[in-house]
Amino acid sequence: MNFLRPRRSALAGLGLALTGTMAAALALPGRALASELDLNIPAIDTQYTLFGAAISGHALLLIGLVVCALGMAFGLAMFNQVKAMPAHRSMLEVSNIIYETCKTYLLQQGRLLMVLELFIGACIVYYFGWLEHLSVAKVLLILMWSVVGILGSYAVAWFGIRMNTYANSRTAFASLRGKPLPLYEIPLQAGMSIGVLLICVELIMMLAILLFVPKESAGASFLGFAIGESLGASALRIAGGIFTKIADIGSDLMKVVFKIKEDDPRNPGVIADCTGDNAGDSVGPTADGFETYGVTGVALISFIALAVFPDHKAHLLVWIFVMRILMIVTSVVAFSANGAMSRSRNQGLDKIDFEAPLTSLVWMTSGWWPSWDRGCGGSSPPSSRAARWRPR
Repeated sequence: MNFLRPRRSALAGLGLALTGTMAAALALPGRALASELDLNIPAIDTQYTLFGAAISGHALLLIGLVVCALGMAFGLAMFNQVKAMPAHRSMLEVSNIIYETCKTYLLQQGRLLMVLELFIGACIVYYFGWLEHLSVAKVLLILMWSVVGILGSYAVAWFGIRMNTYANSRTAFASLRGKPLPLYEIPLQAGMSIGVLLICVELIMMLAILLFVPKESAGASFLGFAIGESLGASALRIAGGIFTKIADIGSDLMKVVFKIKEDDPRNPGVIADCTGDNAGDSVGPTADGFETYGVTGVALISFIALAVFPDHKAHLLVWIFVMRILMIVTSVVAFSANGAMSRSRNQGLDKIDFEAPLTSLVWMTSGWWPSWDRGCGGSSPPSSRAARWRPR
Protein backbone atom coordinates (compact mmCIF):
# COMPACT_ATOMS: atom_id res chain seq x y z
CA MET A 1 0.00 0.00 0.00
CA ASN A 2 2.98 2.31 -0.39
CA PHE A 3 1.48 3.82 -3.51
CA LEU A 4 -1.14 5.57 -1.35
CA ARG A 5 1.37 7.57 0.60
CA PRO A 6 2.07 10.24 -2.05
CA ARG A 7 -1.67 10.71 -2.53
CA ARG A 8 -2.26 11.09 1.19
CA SER A 9 0.55 13.60 1.53
CA ALA A 10 -0.75 15.57 -1.46
CA LEU A 11 -4.26 15.59 -0.02
CA ALA A 12 -2.93 16.66 3.35
CA GLY A 13 -1.03 19.51 1.74
CA LEU A 14 -4.12 20.57 -0.21
CA GLY A 15 -6.19 20.48 2.98
CA LEU A 16 -3.68 22.67 4.79
CA ALA A 17 -3.65 25.13 1.90
CA LEU A 18 -7.44 25.38 1.84
CA THR A 19 -7.55 25.75 5.63
CA GLY A 20 -4.99 28.55 5.46
CA THR A 21 -6.93 30.30 2.70
CA MET A 22 -10.18 30.13 4.67
CA ALA A 23 -8.48 31.37 7.81
CA ALA A 24 -6.98 34.30 5.92
CA ALA A 25 -10.38 35.13 4.42
CA LEU A 26 -12.01 35.10 7.86
CA ALA A 27 -9.21 37.15 9.37
CA LEU A 28 -9.47 39.78 6.64
CA PRO A 29 -13.19 40.35 6.03
CA GLY A 30 -12.60 43.77 4.50
CA ARG A 31 -10.48 42.21 1.78
CA ALA A 32 -12.81 39.24 1.24
CA LEU A 33 -15.97 41.33 0.82
CA ALA A 34 -15.14 43.14 -2.41
CA SER A 35 -17.34 44.12 -5.32
CA GLU A 36 -17.16 45.85 -8.69
CA LEU A 37 -17.19 49.17 -6.84
CA ASP A 38 -13.80 48.24 -5.36
CA LEU A 39 -12.23 47.63 -8.76
CA ASN A 40 -8.82 49.20 -9.04
CA ILE A 41 -8.26 49.22 -12.79
CA PRO A 42 -4.51 49.51 -13.40
CA ALA A 43 -2.99 51.92 -15.87
CA ILE A 44 -2.62 50.25 -19.26
CA ASP A 45 1.05 51.19 -19.63
CA THR A 46 2.41 47.79 -20.65
CA GLN A 47 4.83 47.37 -23.56
CA TYR A 48 4.94 44.62 -26.17
CA THR A 49 6.78 43.70 -29.34
CA LEU A 50 4.57 43.17 -32.39
CA PHE A 51 6.25 42.10 -35.63
CA GLY A 52 9.52 43.51 -34.36
CA ALA A 53 8.07 46.90 -33.39
CA ALA A 54 7.40 48.14 -29.87
CA ILE A 55 3.76 48.90 -29.08
CA SER A 56 1.98 49.79 -25.86
CA GLY A 57 -1.04 48.01 -24.44
CA HIS A 58 -3.04 51.24 -24.71
CA ALA A 59 -2.28 51.41 -28.43
CA LEU A 60 -3.31 47.77 -28.88
CA LEU A 61 -6.69 48.48 -27.32
CA LEU A 62 -7.12 51.59 -29.48
CA ILE A 63 -6.46 49.39 -32.51
CA GLY A 64 -9.15 47.13 -31.09
CA LEU A 65 -11.64 49.98 -31.32
CA VAL A 66 -10.81 50.27 -35.03
CA VAL A 67 -11.26 46.51 -35.47
CA CYS A 68 -14.66 46.72 -33.77
CA ALA A 69 -15.70 49.57 -36.08
CA LEU A 70 -14.64 47.50 -39.10
CA GLY A 71 -16.54 44.51 -37.69
CA MET A 72 -19.68 46.62 -37.40
CA ALA A 73 -19.17 47.71 -41.01
CA PHE A 74 -18.89 44.04 -42.00
CA GLY A 75 -22.13 43.23 -40.17
CA LEU A 76 -23.94 46.11 -41.85
CA ALA A 77 -22.54 45.03 -45.25
CA MET A 78 -23.98 41.55 -44.71
CA PHE A 79 -27.27 43.19 -43.72
CA ASN A 80 -27.40 45.23 -46.95
CA GLN A 81 -26.38 42.21 -49.01
CA VAL A 82 -29.26 40.12 -47.67
CA LYS A 83 -31.66 43.05 -47.99
CA ALA A 84 -30.75 43.48 -51.68
CA MET A 85 -31.57 39.85 -52.53
CA PRO A 86 -34.71 39.26 -54.61
CA ALA A 87 -37.99 38.01 -53.19
CA HIS A 88 -41.55 37.67 -54.47
CA ARG A 89 -43.85 40.58 -53.76
CA SER A 90 -46.27 38.46 -51.73
CA MET A 91 -43.36 37.14 -49.62
CA LEU A 92 -42.16 40.68 -49.02
CA GLU A 93 -45.64 41.73 -47.93
CA VAL A 94 -45.89 38.88 -45.42
CA SER A 95 -42.37 39.55 -44.18
CA ASN A 96 -43.16 43.23 -43.74
CA ILE A 97 -46.38 42.48 -41.84
CA ILE A 98 -44.42 40.21 -39.49
CA TYR A 99 -41.78 42.91 -38.97
CA GLU A 100 -44.38 45.61 -38.30
CA THR A 101 -46.00 43.35 -35.71
CA CYS A 102 -42.58 42.66 -34.19
CA LYS A 103 -41.92 46.40 -34.15
CA THR A 104 -45.14 46.97 -32.21
CA TYR A 105 -44.00 44.29 -29.76
CA LEU A 106 -40.55 45.91 -29.40
CA LEU A 107 -42.03 49.36 -28.85
CA GLN A 108 -44.20 47.94 -26.07
CA GLN A 109 -41.14 46.24 -24.62
CA GLY A 110 -39.30 49.56 -24.75
CA ARG A 111 -42.02 51.17 -22.62
CA LEU A 112 -41.81 48.28 -20.18
CA LEU A 113 -38.01 48.67 -19.94
CA MET A 114 -38.38 52.37 -19.17
CA VAL A 115 -40.72 51.55 -16.28
CA LEU A 116 -38.38 48.82 -15.04
CA GLU A 117 -35.42 51.18 -15.24
CA LEU A 118 -37.27 53.65 -13.03
CA PHE A 119 -37.71 50.97 -10.38
CA ILE A 120 -34.15 49.68 -10.75
CA GLY A 121 -32.84 53.25 -10.72
CA ALA A 122 -34.66 53.92 -7.46
CA CYS A 123 -33.08 50.76 -6.00
CA ILE A 124 -29.64 51.88 -7.22
CA VAL A 125 -30.05 55.30 -5.64
CA TYR A 126 -31.26 53.81 -2.36
CA TYR A 127 -28.61 51.11 -2.10
CA PHE A 128 -25.51 52.90 -3.40
CA GLY A 129 -26.45 56.41 -2.32
CA TRP A 130 -28.20 55.84 0.99
CA LEU A 131 -26.72 52.56 2.28
CA GLU A 132 -23.25 52.59 0.69
CA HIS A 133 -22.85 56.41 0.99
CA LEU A 134 -21.41 56.82 -2.49
CA SER A 135 -21.06 60.28 -3.96
CA VAL A 136 -23.79 61.69 -6.16
CA ALA A 137 -21.44 61.62 -9.16
CA LYS A 138 -20.78 57.87 -8.79
CA VAL A 139 -24.46 57.04 -8.33
CA LEU A 140 -25.29 59.03 -11.46
CA LEU A 141 -22.48 57.22 -13.29
CA ILE A 142 -23.99 53.84 -12.38
CA LEU A 143 -27.40 55.04 -13.55
CA MET A 144 -26.00 56.38 -16.83
CA TRP A 145 -24.17 53.17 -17.71
CA SER A 146 -27.21 51.08 -16.76
CA VAL A 147 -29.18 53.03 -19.36
CA VAL A 148 -26.36 52.46 -21.88
CA GLY A 149 -26.49 48.71 -21.14
CA ILE A 150 -30.26 48.61 -21.68
CA LEU A 151 -29.99 50.57 -24.93
CA GLY A 152 -27.26 48.25 -26.22
CA SER A 153 -29.30 45.14 -25.49
CA TYR A 154 -32.43 46.70 -26.97
CA ALA A 155 -30.64 47.95 -30.11
CA VAL A 156 -29.04 44.63 -31.04
CA ALA A 157 -32.39 42.88 -30.45
CA TRP A 158 -34.07 45.30 -32.87
CA PHE A 159 -31.32 44.79 -35.43
CA GLY A 160 -31.67 41.03 -35.09
CA ILE A 161 -35.40 41.04 -35.74
CA ARG A 162 -35.01 43.28 -38.78
CA MET A 163 -32.25 41.09 -40.17
CA ASN A 164 -34.21 37.88 -39.63
CA THR A 165 -37.39 39.14 -41.26
CA TYR A 166 -35.34 40.12 -44.32
CA ALA A 167 -33.59 36.74 -44.39
CA ASN A 168 -36.83 34.75 -44.00
CA SER A 169 -38.44 36.05 -47.19
CA ARG A 170 -35.19 35.87 -49.19
CA THR A 171 -34.58 32.28 -48.11
CA ALA A 172 -38.17 31.29 -48.94
CA PHE A 173 -37.84 32.80 -52.43
CA ALA A 174 -34.44 31.18 -53.00
CA SER A 175 -35.93 27.78 -52.16
CA LEU A 176 -38.18 28.01 -55.24
CA ARG A 177 -35.13 27.56 -57.48
CA GLY A 178 -34.50 24.10 -56.08
CA LYS A 179 -30.85 24.82 -55.31
CA PRO A 180 -29.68 24.03 -51.78
CA LEU A 181 -26.63 26.31 -51.57
CA PRO A 182 -28.56 29.60 -51.06
CA LEU A 183 -30.62 27.93 -48.33
CA TYR A 184 -27.39 27.41 -46.43
CA GLU A 185 -25.75 30.74 -47.26
CA ILE A 186 -28.56 33.24 -46.58
CA PRO A 187 -29.31 32.18 -42.97
CA LEU A 188 -25.58 31.95 -42.26
CA GLN A 189 -25.07 35.47 -43.59
CA ALA A 190 -27.90 36.73 -41.41
CA GLY A 191 -26.54 35.00 -38.32
CA MET A 192 -23.01 36.22 -39.00
CA SER A 193 -24.25 39.78 -39.44
CA ILE A 194 -26.09 39.74 -36.11
CA GLY A 195 -23.30 37.98 -34.23
CA VAL A 196 -20.45 40.19 -35.41
CA LEU A 197 -22.37 43.42 -34.86
CA LEU A 198 -23.49 42.27 -31.41
CA ILE A 199 -19.92 41.49 -30.30
CA CYS A 200 -18.49 44.69 -31.79
CA VAL A 201 -21.07 46.92 -30.09
CA GLU A 202 -20.38 45.19 -26.78
CA LEU A 203 -16.60 45.50 -27.09
CA ILE A 204 -16.74 49.16 -28.08
CA MET A 205 -18.70 49.96 -24.92
CA MET A 206 -16.37 47.98 -22.66
CA LEU A 207 -13.22 49.37 -24.29
CA ALA A 208 -14.63 52.87 -23.89
CA ILE A 209 -14.93 52.29 -20.13
CA LEU A 210 -11.46 50.77 -19.90
CA LEU A 211 -9.71 53.44 -21.97
CA PHE A 212 -11.59 56.69 -21.43
CA VAL A 213 -13.32 56.48 -18.04
CA PRO A 214 -11.14 57.55 -15.05
CA LYS A 215 -9.76 54.53 -13.21
CA GLU A 216 -11.50 55.40 -9.95
CA SER A 217 -14.87 55.42 -11.77
CA ALA A 218 -14.37 52.32 -13.95
CA GLY A 219 -15.79 49.93 -11.35
CA ALA A 220 -19.04 51.88 -11.03
CA SER A 221 -19.27 52.09 -14.84
CA PHE A 222 -18.81 48.35 -15.34
CA LEU A 223 -21.32 47.64 -12.57
CA GLY A 224 -23.97 49.92 -14.06
CA PHE A 225 -23.37 48.51 -17.53
CA ALA A 226 -23.81 44.92 -16.28
CA ILE A 227 -27.01 45.86 -14.43
CA GLY A 228 -28.49 47.53 -17.50
CA GLU A 229 -27.75 44.82 -20.03
CA SER A 230 -28.94 42.12 -17.61
CA LEU A 231 -32.22 43.98 -17.09
CA GLY A 232 -32.75 44.44 -20.83
CA ALA A 233 -31.92 40.84 -21.67
CA SER A 234 -34.07 39.35 -18.91
CA ALA A 235 -37.12 41.40 -19.89
CA LEU A 236 -36.77 40.73 -23.62
CA ARG A 237 -36.00 37.05 -23.09
CA ILE A 238 -38.80 36.27 -20.65
CA ALA A 239 -41.42 38.38 -22.41
CA GLY A 240 -40.36 37.00 -25.78
CA GLY A 241 -40.84 33.44 -24.56
CA ILE A 242 -44.26 34.26 -23.11
CA PHE A 243 -45.32 35.98 -26.33
CA THR A 244 -44.18 32.98 -28.36
CA LYS A 245 -46.25 30.54 -26.33
CA ILE A 246 -49.36 32.74 -26.30
CA ALA A 247 -49.21 33.30 -30.08
CA ASP A 248 -48.62 29.59 -30.70
CA ILE A 249 -51.59 28.63 -28.53
CA GLY A 250 -53.77 31.20 -30.29
CA SER A 251 -52.85 29.81 -33.69
CA ASP A 252 -53.56 26.27 -32.48
CA LEU A 253 -56.98 27.33 -31.17
CA MET A 254 -57.84 28.83 -34.55
CA LYS A 255 -56.82 25.52 -36.09
CA VAL A 256 -59.25 23.69 -33.84
CA VAL A 257 -62.13 26.15 -34.25
CA PHE A 258 -61.92 26.68 -38.03
CA LYS A 259 -60.57 23.23 -38.97
CA ILE A 260 -57.63 24.69 -40.88
CA LYS A 261 -53.93 24.03 -40.54
CA GLU A 262 -51.78 26.04 -38.19
CA ASP A 263 -49.74 27.62 -41.01
CA ASP A 264 -52.63 28.04 -43.45
CA PRO A 265 -52.82 31.66 -44.70
CA ARG A 266 -56.53 31.66 -43.87
CA ASN A 267 -55.72 31.10 -40.19
CA PRO A 268 -55.98 34.53 -38.52
CA GLY A 269 -53.36 33.42 -35.97
CA VAL A 270 -50.62 32.78 -38.56
CA ILE A 271 -49.04 36.25 -38.40
CA ALA A 272 -49.22 36.29 -34.61
CA ASP A 273 -47.60 32.85 -34.55
CA CYS A 274 -44.82 33.95 -36.91
CA THR A 275 -44.31 37.12 -34.88
CA GLY A 276 -44.17 35.09 -31.70
CA ASP A 277 -41.58 32.75 -33.20
CA ASN A 278 -39.43 35.71 -34.23
CA ALA A 279 -39.86 37.38 -30.84
CA GLY A 280 -38.98 34.24 -28.93
CA ASP A 281 -36.22 32.95 -31.23
CA SER A 282 -34.64 36.24 -32.31
CA VAL A 283 -35.28 39.13 -29.94
CA GLY A 284 -34.70 37.17 -26.75
CA PRO A 285 -31.58 35.22 -27.80
CA THR A 286 -29.97 38.29 -29.38
CA ALA A 287 -30.42 40.40 -26.24
CA ASP A 288 -29.38 37.43 -24.12
CA GLY A 289 -26.21 36.93 -26.16
CA PHE A 290 -25.34 40.60 -25.71
CA GLU A 291 -25.84 40.33 -21.95
CA THR A 292 -23.93 37.05 -21.59
CA TYR A 293 -20.89 38.32 -23.49
CA GLY A 294 -20.83 41.54 -21.46
CA VAL A 295 -21.41 40.04 -18.03
CA THR A 296 -18.69 37.42 -18.51
CA GLY A 297 -16.32 40.22 -19.52
CA VAL A 298 -17.17 42.24 -16.41
CA ALA A 299 -16.68 39.10 -14.28
CA LEU A 300 -13.22 38.52 -15.77
CA ILE A 301 -12.24 42.14 -15.25
CA SER A 302 -13.48 41.98 -11.66
CA PHE A 303 -11.47 38.83 -10.98
CA ILE A 304 -8.30 40.31 -12.44
CA ALA A 305 -8.68 43.62 -10.62
CA LEU A 306 -9.48 42.04 -7.24
CA ALA A 307 -7.58 38.74 -7.15
CA VAL A 308 -4.48 39.00 -9.37
CA PHE A 309 -1.08 40.25 -8.23
CA PRO A 310 -0.59 43.94 -9.13
CA ASP A 311 2.34 43.27 -11.46
CA HIS A 312 0.19 41.10 -13.74
CA LYS A 313 -3.15 42.95 -13.77
CA ALA A 314 -2.48 45.20 -16.75
CA HIS A 315 -0.98 42.37 -18.81
CA LEU A 316 -3.98 40.11 -18.21
CA LEU A 317 -6.47 42.87 -19.02
CA VAL A 318 -4.73 43.63 -22.30
CA TRP A 319 -4.47 39.92 -23.10
CA ILE A 320 -8.19 39.26 -22.51
CA PHE A 321 -9.31 42.15 -24.69
CA VAL A 322 -6.79 41.38 -27.44
CA MET A 323 -8.08 37.80 -27.54
CA ARG A 324 -11.66 39.08 -27.85
CA ILE A 325 -10.62 41.43 -30.62
CA LEU A 326 -8.77 38.66 -32.48
CA MET A 327 -11.92 36.52 -32.27
CA ILE A 328 -13.68 39.08 -34.45
CA VAL A 329 -10.90 38.92 -37.03
CA THR A 330 -10.71 35.12 -37.08
CA SER A 331 -14.50 34.80 -37.32
CA VAL A 332 -14.75 37.15 -40.31
CA VAL A 333 -11.78 35.58 -42.09
CA ALA A 334 -13.00 32.04 -41.44
CA PHE A 335 -16.53 32.93 -42.58
CA SER A 336 -15.24 34.43 -45.84
CA ALA A 337 -12.83 31.58 -46.58
CA ASN A 338 -15.38 28.91 -45.68
CA GLY A 339 -17.99 30.55 -47.90
CA ALA A 340 -15.64 30.54 -50.87
CA MET A 341 -14.73 26.88 -50.27
CA SER A 342 -18.38 25.85 -49.92
CA ARG A 343 -19.35 27.59 -53.14
CA SER A 344 -16.50 25.99 -55.06
CA ARG A 345 -17.39 22.51 -53.75
CA ASN A 346 -21.18 22.67 -53.98
CA GLN A 347 -21.97 25.06 -56.83
CA GLY A 348 -24.61 23.54 -59.09
CA LEU A 349 -25.20 20.42 -56.99
CA ASP A 350 -28.70 19.19 -56.24
CA LYS A 351 -27.75 18.04 -52.75
CA ILE A 352 -25.16 19.21 -50.26
CA ASP A 353 -24.12 18.08 -46.82
CA PHE A 354 -25.18 20.99 -44.62
CA GLU A 355 -23.14 19.68 -41.71
CA ALA A 356 -19.84 19.77 -43.58
CA PRO A 357 -19.54 23.54 -44.25
CA LEU A 358 -20.77 24.40 -40.76
CA THR A 359 -18.28 21.99 -39.20
CA SER A 360 -15.44 23.35 -41.31
CA LEU A 361 -16.39 26.89 -40.28
CA VAL A 362 -16.01 25.94 -36.61
CA TRP A 363 -12.63 24.33 -37.22
CA MET A 364 -11.41 27.25 -39.31
CA THR A 365 -12.35 29.75 -36.62
CA SER A 366 -10.53 27.56 -34.10
CA GLY A 367 -7.36 27.48 -36.20
CA TRP A 368 -7.87 24.13 -37.94
CA TRP A 369 -8.29 23.56 -41.67
CA PRO A 370 -10.40 20.51 -42.50
CA SER A 371 -9.89 18.50 -45.65
CA TRP A 372 -12.16 15.76 -46.92
CA ASP A 373 -11.02 12.46 -48.38
CA ARG A 374 -13.63 12.72 -51.09
CA GLY A 375 -15.42 15.75 -52.43
CA CYS A 376 -19.05 16.47 -53.12
CA GLY A 377 -18.99 15.30 -56.71
CA GLY A 378 -22.12 13.86 -58.26
CA SER A 379 -25.56 14.22 -56.81
CA SER A 380 -24.92 12.55 -53.45
CA PRO A 381 -23.12 14.42 -50.68
CA PRO A 382 -20.45 12.79 -48.52
CA SER A 383 -21.76 11.40 -45.28
CA SER A 384 -20.60 12.88 -42.01
CA ARG A 385 -18.88 9.57 -41.22
CA ALA A 386 -16.92 9.68 -44.48
CA ALA A 387 -15.66 13.21 -43.81
CA ARG A 388 -12.21 13.39 -42.28
CA TRP A 389 -10.21 16.36 -41.10
CA ARG A 390 -6.62 16.90 -40.20
CA PRO A 391 -4.73 19.99 -38.99
CA ARG A 392 -2.39 21.72 -41.38
